[in-house]
Amino acid sequence: MGQRPRRADAQRNYDQLLAAAAQVFAERGTDAPLDDVARRAGVGNATMYRHFPTRTDLLVAVYADEVAHLCASGQTLLTAESPGEALNEWLRLFMDHITTKRGLALAVTDDEGSSALVAEWHASMLATASALLDAAKQAGAVRADLDVRDLLTLVRGVALAASDRAQADRLLSLIDYGT
Repeated sequence: MGQRPRRADAQRNYDQLLAAAAQVFAERGTDAPLDDVARRAGVGNATMYRHFPTRTDLLVAVYADEVAHLCASGQTLLTAESPGEALNEWLRLFMDHITTKRGLALAVTDDEGSSALVAEWHASMLATASALLDAAKQAGAVRADLDVRDLLTLVRGVALAASDRAQADRLLSLIDYGT
């Protein structure tokens, strides 16, 4: 039996809390006071705790939303005119995701019950990257022998090793995955 749809005001509060939490966590880290999240969302603490009983519940929801946005961007890019450029653009979005959401991802994976969620998120991102890579291969924009896991590992390495965004962009441009 599925969950009942939220009332419009409850959905609005939920969405505002997610957006506020993403901003607060990005600015102040995942240990930021939850009162700040509720205040930024324009709701009371009781409303926040009704939607997210624990900090972990809120962290998981924010990170799941971030992964969903990343994958939705990939789906949109699948319709791009140039599959090679679409792949490159998504890889840059993936790199940004790693660098800007790292603290959030680490906080979520600290929870013992998170392994199924993490596997689901990784599978989602892998499927998105695979679809973009396959389209680029079919268009002849990248080498046919590229493996999606290898490519994502390279991008992850660049994201974690770079000292800033400019260096990350330079390093990513050095990866030769063309034909």
